[in-house]
Amino acid sequence: MTDVLTQSRPIRLKGRSFLALALTPELPFADWLERLDDLASRSAGFFLRRPVVLDVGALDIDRQQLLGLVAELNARKVRVMGIEGARPSLLGADLPPALSDGRTTGDVEPPTGEPQTQSSEKVEPVTASVTARVMPSLLISEPVRSGQSVFFPDGDVTIVGSVASGAEVVAGGSIHIYGALRGRAMAGTIGNASARIFCHKLEAELIAIDGLYKTADDIEPKLRGKPVQIWLEGETLKAATLG
Repeated sequence: MTDVLTQSRPIRLKGRSFLALALTPELPFADWLERLDDLASRSAGFFLRRPVVLDVGALDIDRQQLLGLVAELNARKVRVMGIEGARPSLLGADLPPALSDGRTTGDVEPPTGEPQTQSSEKVEPVTASVTARVMPSLLISEPVRSGQSVFFPDGDVTIVGSVASGAEVVAGGSIHIYGALRGRAMAGTIGNASARIFCHKLEAELIAIDGLYKTADDIEPKLRGKPVQIWLEGETLKAATLG
């Protein structure tokens, strides 16, 4: 009798990147968690089923403080998939794994001019001198329904239609919505502060660029229902109607 030796198929391993929210907590944690609770209360489901990376590189904390922070986030159903910037002595089997080398973008030269900052005025064209970069883009030729998420960290996203309440669009570049924005739009999510958000009708639950955000309660009433663009000036999120 001859034994037939069969070699099992090898396990295929591939590297793959995913988009996650990076939270950068601040001391004291109690105050920071209070602000986080405020964000979650004004944008229902913001952290639901969303992977989160905790960046503690700028904090001088001990292991017990880190354990306590992760426990507080778990209690809020914020899922921490990894910790960035932590000293090896802080980590262990009872904490999410260490992450490093998060993807960043290249430097972008700022424009030489700025748009009008008063939301009651039309935004005039601006002549800008920037470094030419070719970025990929994603075109979606149908509305984004409630509960759907569009993630595109590589460049701009264009939606030919509306974004419903409870839906979200997340882009590494700018976001263009040829319809009503009723859900959440987060542009410049990989460090692109020059990204913008454009929509034909602003009724958003949340808007954000490069991590700076406004919820529905923070948006000026005179902008609601209007065609609007949103951009960053320093650490301030600006918005103005489109002419």
